[in-house]
Amino acid sequence: MLRRLDLRSDALNGEPLPRPATLRGMMPRAELDVDAALAAVRPLVEGVRERGAAAALEATERFDKVRPATVRVPAETLAGALRDLDPEVRTALETSIERARAVHADQRRADVVTDVVPGGTVTERFVPVRRVGLYAPGGLAVYPSSVIMNVVPAQAAGVESLVVASPAQAEFGGRPHPTILAAAALLGVDEVWAVGGAQCVALLAHGGTDTDGTELEPVDMVTGPGNIYVTAAKRMLRGTVGIDAEAGTTEIAILADDTADAGHVAADLISQAEHDPNAASVLVTTSAGLVERVEAELETRVGATKHTERVRTALTGPQSGVILVGSIADGIAVVDAYAAEHLEIQTADAAADAARVRNAGAIFVGAYAPVSLGDYCAGSNHVLPTGGCARHSGGLSTSTFLRGVHVVDYTEAALREVAGRVVTLADAEDLPAHGEAVTARFDGDVRFGSASLEEEA
Repeated sequence: MLRRLDLRSDALNGEPLPRPATLRGMMPRAELDVDAALAAVRPLVEGVRERGAAAALEATERFDKVRPATVRVPAETLAGALRDLDPEVRTALETSIERARAVHADQRRADVVTDVVPGGTVTERFVPVRRVGLYAPGGLAVYPSSVIMNVVPAQAAGVESLVVASPAQAEFGGRPHPTILAAAALLGVDEVWAVGGAQCVALLAHGGTDTDGTELEPVDMVTGPGNIYVTAAKRMLRGTVGIDAEAGTTEIAILADDTADAGHVAADLISQAEHDPNAASVLVTTSAGLVERVEAELETRVGATKHTERVRTALTGPQSGVILVGSIADGIAVVDAYAAEHLEIQTADAAADAARVRNAGAIFVGAYAPVSLGDYCAGSNHVLPTGGCARHSGGLSTSTFLRGVHVVDYTEAALREVAGRVVTLADAEDLPAHGEAVTARFDGDVRFGSASLEEEA
């Protein structure tokens, strides 16, 4: 079922494993042509910029086959969704929220004051983004967990104002799925918009006026995963608003040796393939025997799972596969080159091997830390970098919603002490007015230590 790439020594004719840049080009990867999607997204974004909510609702009617009476979901609808929520689902969501809050609270940043010289300090002050838009997808599945993963770190950071947005559902009278609404209410969110797709990102960025005359205030930042059109809109509007990342389809990589349980590995590959026909499931292993056992498990499990065709399409696509390696060290080099959104380590010394990995959105260690634990109840965040972006970016966290602001506080004596150096560097860059902005404060009598500028010259 899974395509195979053999990177063992015999297959490489005794040559060493290729360098990281070459390896990256060999990895199975989903195609994500955001540039092509921009052409479709541009008129939607421009329409919302010019006509606000009316254009967003027209697009919603076109794509989601329903037109909400208002963009903003009424407060009584949120309360009703929470009241009608299945008690077991509520308990599970509460567990997820409790654990996520514990983890994200520990990510808060304290201000850092550095005494550079007597009388001269630089403080890095961490300031939350004022207002954020948090996107919860609504395509092939329902994602109340994504509401939690967006809202909890924003609240932990101290964000003053936030809005959750999720696509309108024809089945629910033009409102987002009730479980999405219930999760928002459970978190204390009172502003939810029934809008999705590129038009949602545009409305969050530009704002507008709702059908009942209520202001839809624009946000400073948009976070949360979505389809390729959401990603294209985020790319187009970056700068008008901040974004967390350009999300692609979900992916899992599993680094395993002969000690791994084939049933666990197969189940975990399937769990990510369940998301989307373009989802990526990749096994990196030193064991050809494990590959055969996993393939046998897949043949049984894929046919028995609910979303069989979706899973089979994902597993047999070019974005999924098996990579055979000659050693765990080579396997770590491969998973570092792949830079998976989710990386499981199922080896004999999983903790030590996990500590050697550099590039991954999140790392799940050992047989009892499957990705689905992180999706819901580990306490970690599941909004993670995809498409190899884990080489340079991390997942959503409390820090995502905090801006480091440097506060510079120097006394007259502290400025005078370094003034000569400032003037020297300003002249070296041919920006003399920069130096004059310093000397103007001292009527030209500026000394560096005991030497005046004239003496230094």
